[in-house]
Amino acid sequence: MEMKRREFLARSLAGVGGLLLLRAELTAAEKQKSGMFDPYDRVRLGKTKIKVSRVGLGTGMRGGGRQSNHTRMGKEKFDALARGCYEKGIRLFDVADLYGTQPFLAAALKELPRKDYAISSKIWWRQGGLPENERPAADVVVERFLKELDTDYIDLILLHCVESGKWPEELGGYMETLAKLKKKGLVRAHGVSCHSLAALEACVKEPWVDSVHARINPYAVKMDIRQVEDVPKVEAVLKALRKQGKAVVGMKVLGEGTFRDSDEKRDNSIKYVLESGCVDAMVVGFEKIEEIDDFAARVRKVPMTGETSRVQIYSPAYVA
Repeated sequence: MEMKRREFLARSLAGVGGLLLLRAELTAAEKQKSGMFDPYDRVRLGKTKIKVSRVGLGTGMRGGGRQSNHTRMGKEKFDALARGCYEKGIRLFDVADLYGTQPFLAAALKELPRKDYAISSKIWWRQGGLPENERPAADVVVERFLKELDTDYIDLILLHCVESGKWPEELGGYMETLAKLKKKGLVRAHGVSCHSLAALEACVKEPWVDSVHARINPYAVKMDIRQVEDVPKVEAVLKALRKQGKAVVGMKVLGEGTFRDSDEKRDNSIKYVLESGCVDAMVVGFEKIEEIDDFAARVRKVPMTGETSRVQIYSPAYVA
């Protein structure tokens, strides 16, 4: 009798799980049918197994020297912001050694299930920016990151602020170590945060790259190009990366707050980035809950037909 009872319970739980899964699939299908983007939809980062919300929280507004607007707001306000993001549906949190936000994020999310959200962080390998005169190897840095983030693994680790078109040759030691850490399961994916068109183009030819953080908006504001006419060049490279299965996370979508006072530019930029199909997800340096709601409302005004119709348009010049 006891065995039959256990078997009945197991089958019942399995049935409930199946219904929940079906409900989730139906919900996703319903959203797709509505034809509009949802900021909190879970999307996969390229060919990785990492799933994140389409919109994530960036924590590097005016960042440098292990400080940013997010650390300067203090622990209490940061906690409220990060938890508010999570409650809204954000499941991607972007931090960096340069910003000093890793311990802040760990404290804010410590009671939440780790598997429910993804963390991207960045290694500052360059001179300046941080107080240390020397830059330790990637394994030493990642070990400290794991402690600061109070986690057993980091979803995505990037080499921060890469500008040279020869970065794969120049940063080979970091790349090799991060690949080993990935095999150990301490890092799920690795890549670069690009700050030049040449660096982006190098990502297309480099198989080590799993994911790229790239600046993108239609006004070339706070981007790594000098004129609006060059925005299509950046878009073409990002699409080439996505075609290869490499993830692209868009940054500076709102021009690092430059478009804060312009409804038109915020709408146009969000619409352009989503309809172009050149990113998997976006990180934005929200500093208030109201900014999250405003951004989410603008995302929901963009029809998904743009992404599905334009995502296959790639420039042959950038396809490896």
